[in-house]
Amino acid sequence: MSELTQILQRVEKGDGAAAAELLPLVYEELRKLAAHKMAQEQPGHTLQPTALVHEAWLRLAGDQNQHWNSRAHFFGAAAEAMRRILIEAARRKNRVKHGGGAQRVTLDGIEVPENQPATRLLQVSDALDELTKEEPEAAQIVKLRYFVGLSNPQVAETLGTSLRSVERKWSWAKAWLFRRIREQEK
Repeated sequence: MSELTQILQRVEKGDGAAAAELLPLVYEELRKLAAHKMAQEQPGHTLQPTALVHEAWLRLAGDQNQHWNSRAHFFGAAAEAMRRILIEAARRKNRVKHGGGAQRVTLDGIEVPENQPATRLLQVSDALDELTKEEPEAAQIVKLRYFVGLSNPQVAETLGTSLRSVERKWSWAKAWLFRRIREQEK
């Protein structure tokens, strides 16, 4: 049993000292994952990797009913928290009172950036909700790959499964999501 899993079990039992040990142990890994994900966002995004990690941590640590059985379970919960934060930010950005469909314009050359990434993120999230109902394991792989930025070997290690299984489910899930998103656009 890894040190992280042992600390997670102590946190579950209400050990306050274990919670204090947990953050330093996972913070840097979460920060790297958030930085990787934020690098894929459109320029001018107001959410920074550190803020994404902090918000995800607050959600994870603030839920007193949360129980993590393993490293995979914890990082799965972190991936889901980051996904929800990014989705909420995209929805907030698209609301009329926050500019709705308005686009930022730079005064130098009057270039209008595409609003596509926020819309695409919402489409992926909706399709991912459907995929979770149909194939939860594939959806978990998508969350870890797309929202956390893990590689296939990292996902396999996190989930405790074979690399080939992750590769197969990732390929299937990408095709499934692509089909579902195309159907949404029609």
